[in-house]
Amino acid sequence: MIRFTSPAAASVSMFEKDAKALIRLMGHSGTIPSAIRAEDVETALQHLEAALKAQAAQTESPAKQPTEEAEAPVISLNVRAYPLLELLKAAIAKQKNVMWEQDKAFF
Repeated sequence: MIRFTSPAAASVSMFEKDAKALIRLMGHSGTIPSAIRAEDVETALQHLEAALKAQAAQTESPAKQPTEEAEAPVISLNVRAYPLLELLKAAIAKQKNVMWEQDKAFF
């Protein structure tokens, strides 16, 4: 688990696979731990929103026909990104840094 923190809002924890993908979409290397300085958070948010929008446009497809076996619902990265997007927006509003690290509470 990866925990995103900022003095601007409550922390956000997510699975490492999803967190690394979102970190990369923000324009960062995926290094954990790391941070974004307050003056760079808005740019990171813009990169993330643009990448998520492009990804959503690529994955839109006609509705699947239901099958006999129940399929587990697929939760898109857009949905998983929502708490992080809100954290980034709060950090921009309050001009605060955003950090992320391994969430040791889960180990």
